[in-house]
Parts: sequence; C-alpha cells; structure tokens
Amino acid sequence: MSPPGSALPVAEGAGPEAAPLILTLAFDDRSFARFEALRRAHFPPERNLIPAHLTLFHHLPGTQLPVILADLRRTCRDEAPFPLAVTGLRSLGRGVALTLAAPALERLRDRLAALWSDWLIPQDRQAHRPHVTIQNKVEPAAAKTLLADLSAGFAPWTARAEGLLLWRYHGGPWERLARLPFTARRS
Repeated sequence: MSPPGSALPVAEGAGPEAAPLILTLAFDDRSFARFEALRRAHFPPERNLIPAHLTLFHHLPGTQLPVILADLRRTCRDEAPFPLAVTGLRSLGRGVALTLAAPALERLRDRLAALWSDWLIPQDRQAHRPHVTIQNKVEPAAAKTLLADLSAGFAPWTARAEGLLLWRYHGGPWERLARLPFTARRS
C-alpha cells in the first residue's frame, strides 16, 4: 500500500485533469476528530500533508472524472450510513494503523471495484485491508514502541461511515473534489 503523500504516476506533459484520483471514506465528525487527533500526535509533522483517512482506491484515472462522479453519486444514493468496527492496531513496519471492519464496507468497495475493474492498478486489485494510518515513515523501533503503547490501552469502538470523499493527487497535499453523502435509509 502506498503511504500517503507518496508519488503516484502522472503522464508527463499531461494537464491537471490527468492527475490521479483517490477515493476515501467519509467518517462522522466525532470519529474523524479521534482519527485526526491520533494522526497529528504520531505522524511526522513534515510528512503529515493530508487528513486522517481510509483509502478505498489509491489511483483512479483523472481523465475519467465525470464517469467516476456519476458512478459515485448513484452508489451513494443507494447506500445508507453504516457502522465501522475499529477492531485493533496493526504494524506497518515503519508506522501504525487502526484496523477497521464492516460487511457494508466490503460490499461497497467490491461494487465500485467491479464498476472500475478495467482502470484499477495492481495495488487497488489487491485484497482490501481497511485501516486508518496514524503513523508512517518513522524508524521501525519508534513504530514498534507506539504499537505497544497504543495496544496496551486499546479498546474496540465504533465509527460511522457517512459517505465518500474524492480527491485529486497533485504530488503532495490532496485536493478535495467532492464529498458525497450516503443518502439511502437502512430498513
């Protein structure tokens, strides 16, 4: 998995519309604040260029923005907000992430992956392991220490998925293009 802020390929000489798109999950405000506080506390500040996030797709073709937005609008119309279990912590080798799980998240991602299968890069074809990175690009010993410290006091909790966020990648901070709320009602 590419660390946030790592270089994604953009065709040389291509305009900004060719820059890759990134799709993330939108959380409820309280959960986002909790994820973001952990990220600000533990992510190297000089590398913390983007907010806490759960990436669904790392690299979608920017040239397909109108199609992708139409697909996302349809998908979000059919999806209701859903709970996400924050189940634990996991080592990233040079960082730490919170692990998340929800059957609705798996179905949502699978649905989008099927729509965009011809566009997916190898990284986005791999099994999805939902997580929120709270530390990355540190020495392995520092990551191991944080993992042990956070694991000692970890208690599972529930976040809420409220929609999708679409971003354009420009080589550093991401440009948010759209926030698309889930608008269906759960029966």
